[in-house]
Amino acid sequence: MVDKLLYKNTPLPVLEKSLDAYALRHKAISSNIANINTPGYRRKEVKFEEELRDALHKEKIRGYKTDPKHLKIGRPLIEEVKPVAFTPDDPTTPSGENNVDIDEEMVKLVNNQIRFYYAAKLSSLSFNKLRSAIKGK
Repeated sequence: MVDKLLYKNTPLPVLEKSLDAYALRHKAISSNIANINTPGYRRKEVKFEEELRDALHKEKIRGYKTDPKHLKIGRPLIEEVKPVAFTPDDPTTPSGENNVDIDEEMVKLVNNQIRFYYAAKLSSLSFNKLRSAIKGK
């Protein structure tokens, strides 16, 4: 109970979701790069940031379901935000074989690595602050 109380009042839930999304995105980008010469391969992407932005938007209302059959309304809870891998409807074929552009994928890979690094670094700093607070320093 106390651990959940401490955990929820930190940026850790958002950072945890972000790290999950970046790991999934890395997997999708790696798959795209590995299949650069595969005829008919359709590139994969990960949708996450827009849903997270909606969940963090404090001005939007949040609806609560009183029955599991009710529809969701308003902004979602952080716990409900999940990264989703999908195949975009993109008819372009830069390589002539499929719709994967190696230059674009390499840029996405580097951006994703930077985001993952900073999310991991911020997670580490948050844990250090919690550790210091627990020790009374």
